[in-house]
Amino acid sequence: MPRSTQAISLMLTPMQISEALLTDAGSQPGSWMGTDAIRETIPTGIASNLNLVIRPGEPSEMVVQIRNLGDRSLELSLQVEGNFPQEWCRIGTEGAEVLAGQQTEAVLYFQISPDFFEQHQSLHPQETLKLNYQGHFSAHTTEHDTGRRQAETAAFNLYIRPHTLYPSFLPAIYGEIDFVGRFLKIFEQSFEPAVQSLDTLWAHLDPLTAPTALLPFLAHWVGWSLLPTLSLERQRYLIRNAIEIYRWRGTRRGMRFYLHLATGLPLDHHLPEDAKHIGITEFFSPGFVAGAAHIGEDAILGGGRPFYFTVHLRPDDVSQIDEALVRTVIEQEKPAFCTYDLFVQPSAIVLEP
Repeated sequence: MPRSTQAISLMLTPMQISEALLTDAGSQPGSWMGTDAIRETIPTGIASNLNLVIRPGEPSEMVVQIRNLGDRSLELSLQVEGNFPQEWCRIGTEGAEVLAGQQTEAVLYFQISPDFFEQHQSLHPQETLKLNYQGHFSAHTTEHDTGRRQAETAAFNLYIRPHTLYPSFLPAIYGEIDFVGRFLKIFEQSFEPAVQSLDTLWAHLDPLTAPTALLPFLAHWVGWSLLPTLSLERQRYLIRNAIEIYRWRGTRRGMRFYLHLATGLPLDHHLPEDAKHIGITEFFSPGFVAGAAHIGEDAILGGGRPFYFTVHLRPDDVSQIDEALVRTVIEQEKPAFCTYDLFVQPSAIVLEP
């Protein structure tokens, strides 16, 4: 028997293996093979029996073990080629050298775009989406002493498959058939969005997380009128707190809370009224009551403004206040018989260090 001149041997082990594909091929997850072994087990024109499944958006790996069969150290140069885009694959190695009689490993990382299937919506009626690809891994070696070069290759298949849940509900014998999984994916894509909507129904009913198209419905649900001059974020907070605003309507607390949501100014509960960003001062008095009023002290004859209050807004930047919007809020919240004055001035609050 002639002496083998093979310098290295390769073993490829896919980390994501389709049981259906392996069953059809009748192969094992990984096997030691060199160039001669591949030629014996995979005739020309027949695909490799090493299969790797790729799910869009998820990394798939194939571990390559490289064993030096000779008595000299070898320099390694690794390469992956195939009929798939090269950006799908990158190679991670432990080093560029393998000692005599020793072994090293490399990892082939495969990843495709999460929207792989959505990218091909413009296929022509006679076209089909390619899901199966072939590739081969090449390990080029160079002996340190003699400079002799050799190359060993191993072929493999890539199978792109979508995420699917339904086969897990079937008996195992059906779950192992690749066609069944792809067929059920058609129904899964039709029904799963409705199932996911039920799982996240709470988020659709919360104005802070609901889709924009659903906001008019949520506003109508609580009897709230949308204010077109407000940003979408402010609208969400107002709809969510509409019941709280209704509860305190006609009070200083309710007006301050509404202005806080509409303008974004803080409430400043810890500050005195004349220092708050939203200050509301009431000037209510019983007026002139015969036998109880004292002229010049608690009663005014002529020129008085009963049921009168003032609103002071003290923003950091006066330009951020929409005065027309503020007056709309005040008119909506105050009692009909009350009068008021609005003052907008820069904040003079100095925060202590």
